[in-house]
Amino acid sequence: LSTGGSKKFEEDFLAAHNAYRKQHGAPPLRLSRELCQSAQKWVRGKTGNEPVDSWYSEIKNYNFGNPGFAGNTGHFTQVVWKDSKEVGVGVATDGKGLFFVVGQYNPAGNITNHGVLFFIGLVLPPPNIALIHGPKQF
Repeated sequence: LSTGGSKKFEEDFLAAHNAYRKQHGAPPLRLSRELCQSAQKWVRGKTGNEPVDSWYSEIKNYNFGNPGFAGNTGHFTQVVWKDSKEVGVGVATDGKGLFFVVGQYNPAGNITNHGVLFFIGLVLPPPNIALIHGPKQF
């Protein structure tokens, strides 16, 4: 595997996070060199916004009327987790076009064993959608 996140990749990764977080009333993250190095250890052509866009697309499965963790929304909830302040990114490729991206957050969000109440006020809907019962279609 080839490894190493470029400065441009890291900037795109951070900008994509902060654009989505802004839509949910969460403050912007800062890029953490320590978390980037830690994430890179996990993953030993693509842009930094692509994995974040993919993770954010899980919003279509999230039920704001019944908040909590689900396997098909965990990336989304971490991207917009209001209390996270820093993010780090690591990237690797197999040389055949397959990329692996790891994001690490501080403080970490969407911890599954904290229960539903842990999500209230930390995963906010974008202000331009009406809340409905059940997943919102985007």
